[in-house]
Amino acid sequence: MIGGKYKSLILWKLMTNKTLRFSQLQKEIPCATPKMLTQQLRELESNQLINRKVFPVVPPKVEYSLTDFGKSIKPVLEAMYQWGSHCLNRQGLKINCTMAAIADQTKQ
Repeated sequence: MIGGKYKSLILWKLMTNKTLRFSQLQKEIPCATPKMLTQQLRELESNQLINRKVFPVVPPKVEYSLTDFGKSIKPVLEAMYQWGSHCLNRQGLKINCTMAAIADQTKQ
């Protein structure tokens, strides 16, 4: 369900932002091509991890958000972050991201 190249990153971004439009996701994940991002979003939607809301306007407006089921993956993402941080520290590399935004939302 989350084995795609950008799926965990998409879920992470949606966890820190209530909803994101396709263009916002493109800005957040610039290395993903529009085709790849679309594919990953469709797979997440078909696995019921995210909601896709289409607004009937021109130009088209689509918003993505986490389902309750999608929100339940938070402990998995946190564990992946901790494991990755540990691996980077062992190699003497700098951690270039944080989970502070996710932790802050838990307090709200």
